[in-house]
Amino acid sequence: MYDLAALGAWIEFAVRWLHVITAIAWIGSSFYFIALDLGLHRDRNLASGADGEEWQVHGGGFYHIQKYLVAPTHMPDGLIWHKWQSYWTWISGFLLLVLVYYLGAEFYLIDPNVMDLAVWQAVAISLASLAFGWAVYHLLCKLFVDADQTVLMVALFGLLVAMAWFYTQVFTGRAALLHLGAFTATIMSGNVFFVIIPNQKIVVADLMAGRTPDAIYGKIAKQRSTHNNYLTLPVIFLMLSNHYPLSFASDWNWVIASLVFLMGVTIRHWFNTHHARKGNPHWTWVATVLIFIAIVWLSVAPPASQQEARAVSRFAQAQGFEKVHNIVQGRCSMCHASEPFWDGVHWAPKGVVLETEADLTRHARAVYLQSGISHAMPPANLSYMEDGERAAIVAWYRAATAP
Repeated sequence: MYDLAALGAWIEFAVRWLHVITAIAWIGSSFYFIALDLGLHRDRNLASGADGEEWQVHGGGFYHIQKYLVAPTHMPDGLIWHKWQSYWTWISGFLLLVLVYYLGAEFYLIDPNVMDLAVWQAVAISLASLAFGWAVYHLLCKLFVDADQTVLMVALFGLLVAMAWFYTQVFTGRAALLHLGAFTATIMSGNVFFVIIPNQKIVVADLMAGRTPDAIYGKIAKQRSTHNNYLTLPVIFLMLSNHYPLSFASDWNWVIASLVFLMGVTIRHWFNTHHARKGNPHWTWVATVLIFIAIVWLSVAPPASQQEARAVSRFAQAQGFEKVHNIVQGRCSMCHASEPFWDGVHWAPKGVVLETEADLTRHARAVYLQSGISHAMPPANLSYMEDGERAAIVAWYRAATAP
């Protein structure tokens, strides 16, 4: 009997190979057509009625390319549709998600220290998040179709940052970045399947029926195609990230992922500007290098837990700590306790407990703001905190936070 484990490994390899092949085909055609569109000469009065043209040379031959803004006057024979590259990239990518992360959820998807999920719960969150991403993105595009597209891009970036943070709060670091890539790729493939191709089919149907196609369909398709162009490079990074622990096994992995999207924008902006013959904005390469340096630094930056531990130690060692602890014990802990003994208070306000020295160091900033530089606490000064005690809190906090 053939080794099932080996068979499974080869199936995964075959699907991964298919994914890489189709992704290369999709990305290549996407980059080519964006460069072609930006580089068209639109200042020529073409007898064909085309919007622009370009001459190119490749493989020993010359190509004369023309683009019609809406459509030609009649339907040409042998029309080629660029869609299956996108469809199979997503299909093969989803199959990989199933094979690696769903079937291997206990190893690659779920981290009980992050969120203790059952396999079915983790898979459900994964699937729901992909559907959610497309729905929200599609809604944003419809709302901003006639608005400044920069506003839409900023809104999309905000969505991606939020999802980067969300995934790191639910899955392993490896799965979080991979899912952010799948989230973005779903948006890109959704653009092709739900918008670009259907719009082009409407144009073709109008032509065959002898009607003049509405230019809005081309405008919308161009919007989505441009988004795909700017999202491609970040998706590649995120799909490769699982091979590089410095990118995903960091407390700052969601920030790293967010910065990667900015790098994708700066890199594509240079190429798009260059192809449009509008100059060579070299500042984009400087910006890209600076963002990458920030990513490298974040990958080895101390985890937030270590930084918090250092801060706690600093507050505990600062001059005046013991005095402030006694003040808090006498003026605050009757309410801010695991079992408050002030009449009418049944639990610590806002969940802040100030019973131990560790509690005080953990909530040092809140104590400083609420009882040091302001008189917000104790409420109505019911426990009679004196001005000298407030001054002691201020002096202690500032000593701990001084450079």
